[in-house]
Amino acid sequence: MFRNSVSRYTVVAIALHWAIAALIIFMIWLGWNMEENETRYQLHKSIGITILLLSVIRVAWRMLNPPPALPADMKPLEAKASHYVHVGFYALMILMPLLGWALVSTSEFRVPTVLFGTVSWPELPFLSGLRGNKPVHAVLETLHSKGAWVIIGLLVLHVGGALKHEFSPEEGVLKRMIPGLFGKTQPPRAPARGFFIAFGGAALLFGLIAAAPVIAQSVAGGQTVPPPADEADAEAEVAAAPVAVEPNWAVNYDASEIRFAGTHDGKAFSGTFRDWTADVAFFPDAVETSDVRVSVSTGTATTGKKLYNDSLRAPEWFDVSNYPTATIHLTEFAKTDTGYIATAAMRLKNQTVTTPLAFTLDIAGDVATLNGEATFDRKALNIGQISDPGAEWVSDTVTVTVTGEATRK
Repeated sequence: MFRNSVSRYTVVAIALHWAIAALIIFMIWLGWNMEENETRYQLHKSIGITILLLSVIRVAWRMLNPPPALPADMKPLEAKASHYVHVGFYALMILMPLLGWALVSTSEFRVPTVLFGTVSWPELPFLSGLRGNKPVHAVLETLHSKGAWVIIGLLVLHVGGALKHEFSPEEGVLKRMIPGLFGKTQPPRAPARGFFIAFGGAALLFGLIAAAPVIAQSVAGGQTVPPPADEADAEAEVAAAPVAVEPNWAVNYDASEIRFAGTHDGKAFSGTFRDWTADVAFFPDAVETSDVRVSVSTGTATTGKKLYNDSLRAPEWFDVSNYPTATIHLTEFAKTDTGYIATAAMRLKNQTVTTPLAFTLDIAGDVATLNGEATFDRKALNIGQISDPGAEWVSDTVTVTVTGEATRK
């Protein structure tokens, strides 16, 4: 069923041919229509990697299952032209996705690649030293854009040649790729070979690439990178500072939540932190003496959208590799007409920003329920200032809401 006959391609070769052709044509349109559209940009990258995967499979399949011979009455010059057009296509089907991958890996804007919103795709590791190198990035961008025009030219030659042979006195070739539509073909005479080698090998290769960051982290044995000197000094100062009062409330983390919210591309988004701790010393009858310290694991931020999750962990945003923890220190508590207010000092990426936190507190016996809200300026916290300093995509202000339950010790 799968082996090439003398007159037509295998079912696998035909399926790969038309799948890649459709994706390439769509990619040409998408490349010209994704300006300022992150969804299309991510789709462009996803389809590019898909074309690379299918092209690797197709090359392997072609090597294991040679294509049928060209018609015997084809002129030698036309046979050579057909050969070179095919070679050009195969080269560009692999080279163009690699150039796009290199573009992403050298861009100063560290926007993660998430294939079809599901699979995190790493950058090319050997280009890590060229991140933000504008001359190199410009060369890659030129090669990528010009390569698209070469593909268009080859596509015109390929289609034109196929139509020429189909509507000339020579034996047509379209029936080899569209069996039954332009004439009958001989069925394959033997089963194909290399099905698991081509598909399994490509799947294994791309699976290892996708898993490379996780594998590297596991090989490192959980070793942590020491924080920058200034951050280490700041953490040492916090650790050495005496706690004003002993915590007198125990947080029920199952009934408590720290949530953040903002807008991206005009649409609201929100998320939570899965891992955080709080030392709560709160005195309703002497609120001015209260003191609350919160520690948040920034790498546990989750929004329900993988692209956002990966972006938040990246160096431009939370930079969890260097700054795995953010802290919030609440002081200067006071009563208000509607509840309470405190000064929240948030420290993230060696930047400290203070803002008021307004909250309500209901105490029933030894159980307290809190609802609070504060607004922080992401610019002041130095997050998202490379790719979006003008807040054209992500809102400047981020609202943090706290809901919780605690029991008096």
